[in-house]
Amino acid sequence: MTFNDSIQYKDEKLHIDELSIAEIAEGVGTPLYIYSLKRTLQNYGKINQAFAQFDAHIHYSAKANANLTILRTLIKQGAGIDAVSGGEIFRALKAGANAENIVFAGVGKTEAEINYAVEQGVGWFNVENLAELEFIQSAAKQHKRNDIQIALRLNPEVTANTHPYIATGHGGAKFGLTSDVIELTLKQQDKYPELKFTGIHIHIGSQLHSTSETISAVEKALEIIKPYEAIRTINIGGGFPAQYQADDDLPTVDEFAKALHLLLKDYRVILEPGRSIIADAGILVAKVLYTKRQGGQTFVITDASMTELIRPALYQAAHTIVAVEDSPDMTVRTMQITGPVCETADMLGRNVMIPNPTPNSLIAVLGAGAYGMVMSSNYNARPRPAEVAVKEDGSNWEIIRQRETWDDLIQGES
Repeated sequence: MTFNDSIQYKDEKLHIDELSIAEIAEGVGTPLYIYSLKRTLQNYGKINQAFAQFDAHIHYSAKANANLTILRTLIKQGAGIDAVSGGEIFRALKAGANAENIVFAGVGKTEAEINYAVEQGVGWFNVENLAELEFIQSAAKQHKRNDIQIALRLNPEVTANTHPYIATGHGGAKFGLTSDVIELTLKQQDKYPELKFTGIHIHIGSQLHSTSETISAVEKALEIIKPYEAIRTINIGGGFPAQYQADDDLPTVDEFAKALHLLLKDYRVILEPGRSIIADAGILVAKVLYTKRQGGQTFVITDASMTELIRPALYQAAHTIVAVEDSPDMTVRTMQITGPVCETADMLGRNVMIPNPTPNSLIAVLGAGAYGMVMSSNYNARPRPAEVAVKEDGSNWEIIRQRETWDDLIQGES
């Protein structure tokens, strides 16, 4: 069975590219994140190809997965970085990003973060609050910069077809500026002589299930900037979906590109994909600790939990979960896949059809490359897992983050 070009069964054993997942786990331990750099670059290439007819520039969204190896791999292929904190800017620079190819976004930038970004030479700011402009203007004067490009983030009051926690473009969301505020600000650009108002930004949500809301948002943005010839960049954010289940009916990146081409063919376009690049390139490997029958259900208790992957608990996200070693002779049953954390919400998967697992057998949570490790925690004093990257050749791997220890948990405490 093949899940994508990089994750498939060979001789009834799950592989990532050319490597046995069980063998990697034996060497590193569990829980464990494994990423295919080959698949990561393949996904990046698909977006590049889809938007080849545009003047398009991809800024990878670091919040999806900010491991230095992932960032470095994409930067070497020409990607810029979309950062939403000073920490992500720091990581991007450490990974080799050119500061001018970093977009600094986020609804709550601190004055210190803004000053750091300006000092480092960050090229773009996606502005979501008018007070930000005062801080950026002040920092630009201090550091003698007059090349900072500003994209005002429009809240187009469009409700995306996605989970409500990751819908960001509707009127009740904290994100962006309303059209009337943007129109007034653009009329008063001379208040900010150090800044260049050259773009408009929209991002209506993540894991978008259709193209129509994006089209509507872009149309509103174009109407606002029509009087301003200097604004030639449209940042459409990210939101391209990743497939978590085999039967997910989702638009492809090609469909987004086709739908947007007539609207944006005369503009410079910035894209900020994250999930669609890294989600299906990563898996979370866990070891079965116990099974038990209770309340008419079978519970499979593993050594991975909501501290490693919070998406199922937070978003009720449904990941495909499979056995690392499969066999047609094994009995497939409906299981509740859980972790050991002291929360009823600590579920990796509900009603999962999986071959009957036994203690010490391995399972793999697919589509875990995005919003997995970056959202991990030390709740219940659990050390965070190791991360492994399978190199672009598909035949070699390396540990790209060491597993935390108990001593790591008390670093900085007195």
